[in-house]
Amino acid sequence: MLLLTAVVAAPLSALAQGGGFTTRAKAAVLMDGDTGAIMYQSNADELLPPASISKLMTAAVTFRALKEGRIKPTTEFTMSEHAWRTGGAPSRTSSMFVPINTPATIDDLLKGLIIQSGNDAAICLAEGLGGTEDQFAKRMTVEARRIGLTKSTFANPSGLYDPAQLMTAREIALLARYIIKEYPEYYPIFSQKLFEYRKHKFYNRNPLLPLEIGADGLKTGMVKESGYNLVGSTVQGGKRLIVVVMGLATENERTAEAKRLLDWGYRSFAPFKLFNAGETVGSARVWGGERFFVPLTGNGPITVILPRVPENPRLKAEIVYDGPLKPPIKKGDKVGVLRVTSQSNSVNEVPLYAAEDVEAGGLMRRGLDSLAHMALSWVPL
Repeated sequence: MLLLTAVVAAPLSALAQGGGFTTRAKAAVLMDGDTGAIMYQSNADELLPPASISKLMTAAVTFRALKEGRIKPTTEFTMSEHAWRTGGAPSRTSSMFVPINTPATIDDLLKGLIIQSGNDAAICLAEGLGGTEDQFAKRMTVEARRIGLTKSTFANPSGLYDPAQLMTAREIALLARYIIKEYPEYYPIFSQKLFEYRKHKFYNRNPLLPLEIGADGLKTGMVKESGYNLVGSTVQGGKRLIVVVMGLATENERTAEAKRLLDWGYRSFAPFKLFNAGETVGSARVWGGERFFVPLTGNGPITVILPRVPENPRLKAEIVYDGPLKPPIKKGDKVGVLRVTSQSNSVNEVPLYAAEDVEAGGLMRRGLDSLAHMALSWVPL
């Protein structure tokens, strides 16, 4: 049973926590990697210390510089005294042990960052790309906003504890999905099990990789203020899931909880088609247009990820958009999303597009809309 309503800019954070599964994690998210659907969420929007999961954003900024041609894998950055003391051998933290004042290639630094979780590699990349850790951290936050992370903030490239270094489980999952989709040429680094640098052998710290569950990324993190965190991704039967667990008490609990959530997701969910290609889903209000509403459709069939149940699930569907819309509107313009929530509070958001052109209306139509605005408190944007 599909109950369809239209709402304007309803906050996703207002949705209830996921049902059908309970977790020991302080915060957790299970996301469908293909569609971005949230299959499970618990405290998904609470800002928490991410620890070394922060290095995903350091990697993302570096990947973008590589993709744009500003640096090459063979470009070398020199390990400064600050990077060496703060994140290298003297720091007694996770390090790839680049000697002080020694150049290292971007390729090696990225492997040290991702596979070994080297804090010296993170700081060296930050200084090479941004001049200082502080400047690079500002760039990390700017990049977060650019790709749609609205809450996360960064104070350093490594994840060493700082009260201003905060991320949510939802935004960690969004960042992981962005890296997988945007940088497929660099993503294989996350599944590399061994990295040899000078006399050192570094084995990938991701505990999901040896489990033979289709894991191919991404990152762990731990500082005493955060507990044990993990973001992982697995592919089984062509279906990718992304899991985030935060604030676990031990390494073993972190691994077990992530695997348990992934197993539950693969077992409990399946795709369902709600609308055929070209089928009208609903309409959105237009202010000052030649007509009051524009019909909305998906880009092809609309398929959502829902719990497997023996009978048809009861669903809540909302057309969400910032409105009323203002003309001109062109056919194919993205104007909103279809948000589908199941009884277990899994959440799908599917983009919706204008099915027709809507031009600006005449004086009479704008007058009628102004009267409607005064009567119903519509605010034209």
